[in-house]
Amino acid sequence: MPAYIIGRVQVTDWSRYSEYMKLTPGIIAQYGGRFIARGGESVTLEGPEESDRVVILEFPTYEAAQQFFHSEEYRHAKSVREGAAVAQFFAIDGVPVA
Repeated sequence: MPAYIIGRVQVTDWSRYSEYMKLTPGIIAQYGGRFIARGGESVTLEGPEESDRVVILEFPTYEAAQQFFHSEEYRHAKSVREGAAVAQFFAIDGVPVA
């Protein structure tokens, strides 16, 4: 069953954050993941306006999502992001593929 990591990111330093963005695609792929959404245009349909950058990653399993997030490679990427953004990430199970 697929799983997703969803991130809400308030970027405070785009030049430093862009370095982090260069590192993540390869690490995500290494753990079987892929981007579903990576920033881009969005509109709030209900509730308080969402102004943060939203990122959605898909992984083949919940375990793979957690392995990615806690990996040494991603730990390094997070250190590059430090001071360039305030982020919230969470993992969630998907629904069985029909």
